[in-house]
Amino acid sequence: MATLKTSWLLSIWLVSLSKCSASEGPPAPPSRPDCYIPCDEKCQVDIHCTWEPRPDPQIPTNYTLHWEPANKEDQHGIIGSSSSGVIHREQFLNHGDLRVWVQAKNQHGYSESPDAKFNTADIHMPSPPKVTLSEHQDVLEVEWNATCDPQHPVGHCDLQHRTQEDQEWLQVKEVYRSFTLDNPRPCTVYEFQVRCSCDNGFMSDWSAIHRIASREMAPVAELDVWADCGIIPESHDCVLTWKELPPLQACRLILGYEVRLSYKNSTVKLVNVSTAEPRGLLVCEEMQCQFNSSLKDVSSVSVSAYNRHGGTVPSYLSVPETAFVSLERKEKNEQEIHLNVTEENLTVSWKQPHQLSDNLKEYVVQYKQAGCPLGQGFDWVKVSKTQKTAIFKGQFKKYTPFRVSLISVSRSNKIHHLLSAVGYSLEGAPSKVPSFKRLSSSATRAKLTWEPVPLLEQNGTILYYQIGVNRETVYNVSASKTSELLHLSPGHKYEVWIRAVTAAGPGEHSTITFHQKHTGITLCKLLHLLYTFFSLSVSLSGNLTPVLLGIFIPVAVCISVALLCACRGGKKVCPLMLSCLYEKVPDPRNSQIFRKVKNQINDPLGWICIPVCEPHPKISLLEVVEIQSCSFKSKQKETSDPEGLTRPVGDGFSPMDCMDDEREDAVTEETHRTDRKYGAEAYSKIVDSDEERDEEKEEEEEEREDCWSSSTEEPLESGYEKHFMPTALEILEVA
Repeated sequence: MATLKTSWLLSIWLVSLSKCSASEGPPAPPSRPDCYIPCDEKCQVDIHCTWEPRPDPQIPTNYTLHWEPANKEDQHGIIGSSSSGVIHREQFLNHGDLRVWVQAKNQHGYSESPDAKFNTADIHMPSPPKVTLSEHQDVLEVEWNATCDPQHPVGHCDLQHRTQEDQEWLQVKEVYRSFTLDNPRPCTVYEFQVRCSCDNGFMSDWSAIHRIASREMAPVAELDVWADCGIIPESHDCVLTWKELPPLQACRLILGYEVRLSYKNSTVKLVNVSTAEPRGLLVCEEMQCQFNSSLKDVSSVSVSAYNRHGGTVPSYLSVPETAFVSLERKEKNEQEIHLNVTEENLTVSWKQPHQLSDNLKEYVVQYKQAGCPLGQGFDWVKVSKTQKTAIFKGQFKKYTPFRVSLISVSRSNKIHHLLSAVGYSLEGAPSKVPSFKRLSSSATRAKLTWEPVPLLEQNGTILYYQIGVNRETVYNVSASKTSELLHLSPGHKYEVWIRAVTAAGPGEHSTITFHQKHTGITLCKLLHLLYTFFSLSVSLSGNLTPVLLGIFIPVAVCISVALLCACRGGKKVCPLMLSCLYEKVPDPRNSQIFRKVKNQINDPLGWICIPVCEPHPKISLLEVVEIQSCSFKSKQKETSDPEGLTRPVGDGFSPMDCMDDEREDAVTEETHRTDRKYGAEAYSKIVDSDEERDEEKEEEEEEREDCWSSSTEEPLESGYEKHFMPTALEILEVA
């Protein structure tokens, strides 16, 4: 451990020593000094010298300006600033040769710049000249005035010029006082600079840049007009937009635009929009102008720009019927159009058809940022029909979809959308599937459907969807809207989830739960099957003997009844078989409660075509009444139901009720055994709210005593409820 610590400290010491040793030593030598005598209306007498210092920022450095006459050892020096110094007139000889240098010195030593040698009579430098510009017909004239001492007249001058759009200067050497530029380009802004010298002295600095415009005329180019029709087909509207003319083509200031709208009903509307007072109809930003008027029902438009000298040739555009290319063609599109998106550039490439049409004029490549209103987040470029790539520059946000379309334009200005694709500068995990449900199902299949993730929430290109079943099996399905699960088990519960997947990974789950039910068979279907058997029997009756016919018909009937009962399940009773084949099971149609239900017997044959798997009835209220032996009577008791309501329960029976119980006691015991054997649901008293109010009124009028001790309970109108109602003891045992 000690050795490791010592090595670590030694390393730090060596690094520090190397840094210290690197900064030690004399400073870097300055550049050769430039010395001159400045002149305005009158030349000065002192010599001004400048140089470029190269100091070490960590070590203080002093600079000293030295000079001496040539071939003499009369050396002088003055400590100046870090980049300039002045040699006063009394310290040098006029019309004499001089040697000048700069010394840089710090605590570690000194260094010297290269020498500058000159004659003091040849270093006069005037101030930059004063320039004036003028325009006459087809020429541009430049004049200037340079000032020097009368003893040192103005020498020659240099001039340079360029257009405002250019970066390189064109220089003209040895000109005097003026310059003329012939045949300048119209509607062009030119820039000029001039510098001069005094006699044989130094050239002055360049003057400031002076600009002048050539002759104005009407704009010389057509507008680049296009329409933004959004990213979804539901918009059914477009916004007209065009790109502003560059200064060279606009010929100075554009005063306004003239828009001509031709409608499908052959009407024409002319709109004149001023750039000074657009009245909300025109918005121009970043070299693009947007015309804020709907293009609904417009078949074509034309736009022209004008200045005070005239207007451009109108630019025509046929408004497309739809500017949307369905992304259902995504797979085909990906084979023909390719996107490369970064945060600064969007590059589009596509395949050319094998043979170009002669009617094809050009291609238009456009992109639209999803979520932006019409006219915003939108750009386009027009390229020749032989070109196969297009590049856009801009700010392309991460996780944001950009819809790119390739459009062809015919010579008659008809447009046709060819390809479309969506690109991202950077992809992320998608959002949750908004809606997921089971559409339909059979015994072993279930059809699932879902809504695709909205485009703004995809965060990337959806590659496929994943469907998981009971957290055991995962299926990859295409980016569609439906899928079907196979080989399911009837009666089982399934938990199914779905999620979208992009190149960045999967998104959040959307989960549903359902039971795969048995498929019921209706009586109508079985009766139709029975009818088929009988029809076959009749058709074969001519070929069968009476003995075989007598065997075939009963067998067909038995098979039909067996299929019906098998399809109903173990908890249902086959209505077409004799009741003697079953243990006694209660039939709810014998209840007085069901007989009071209205509109249920309007169709006497309605029971034939109802499903065998009957729906569960909606019970308004279920009350359990305990029935005890008639020999035992007690006072009324109060019992509380789970809802917090207190209901009286009677303990006694009337003599007539007791006789009924004795007569059917054996049947009751047999029924209870049958219910437990087949697992059938016990029947209890069902009280409807309307019925309960009627019974309360009836009990208040009669006020008689029977085996029911509470006047709020409904009196039994038949022995059905008494016969098949389970006792309280049985309910408690089951609970």
